[in-house]
Amino acid sequence: MSHYFINDQNLKDNPKIYTTKVGNYEFSFETNSGVFAKQGFDFGSRLLVEALLSVNLTGNVLDLGCGYGPVGVILGKHFNIKLDLTDVNVDALKLANSNLELNQVSGNVILSDAYGNITSKYDYIITNPPIRAGKKKVYELIFGARDYLKDNGELWIVIRKEQGAKSLLRDMENTYKTDIVIKNKGFYVIKCQFCWHANYFPVKLQNVWLILHGILIFELKKLLKRYGVKEIGI
Repeated sequence: MSHYFINDQNLKDNPKIYTTKVGNYEFSFETNSGVFAKQGFDFGSRLLVEALLSVNLTGNVLDLGCGYGPVGVILGKHFNIKLDLTDVNVDALKLANSNLELNQVSGNVILSDAYGNITSKYDYIITNPPIRAGKKKVYELIFGARDYLKDNGELWIVIRKEQGAKSLLRDMENTYKTDIVIKNKGFYVIKCQFCWHANYFPVKLQNVWLILHGILIFELKKLLKRYGVKEIGI
């Protein structure tokens, strides 16, 4: 069985063009065999895009696992952004490039397995992760994002409840500050921010820091008292 996250040279050619209206524009997308949601713009991706249309996207944006490119194309049409689209599927990337041209959107298409060929850092990384590729690959995409986000950059994902949204949220909270932006028909749109501030450290690390901080203050107060130094608001 062929999957959209692999390169299958034995697929039968079955090109199709569909149109859809999202936000302020009408879009046309070329699809073919071996790509995700080839029959039309899927509900989860549409929900993700519509959530992002309420955000003033700026700067560098990565459409991660872009497929034939609808998410990146739509966002690139609505916002003045520097857009990269990446996927492991060569045929999908050919379609993504065609769809950029078809909809008169500027973007850079990159062949990459996860972040293997990614060299930039981004203000936004956006993905509808390939659940059928397995948990290991999905987690690689989601948790690998922290190394490719700028300071205060955001990762936006969409995932279905029945595909493990709640367990993923629990795992993400040890790495990201998370916010469920939308819940609709079992789909969750989640915004994530990776930050080194202590408030966002994993819970175990927070506890260790609090203990060490308390010991340090206690010992410092003892030292000051020994030498007759007045405490100065420690």
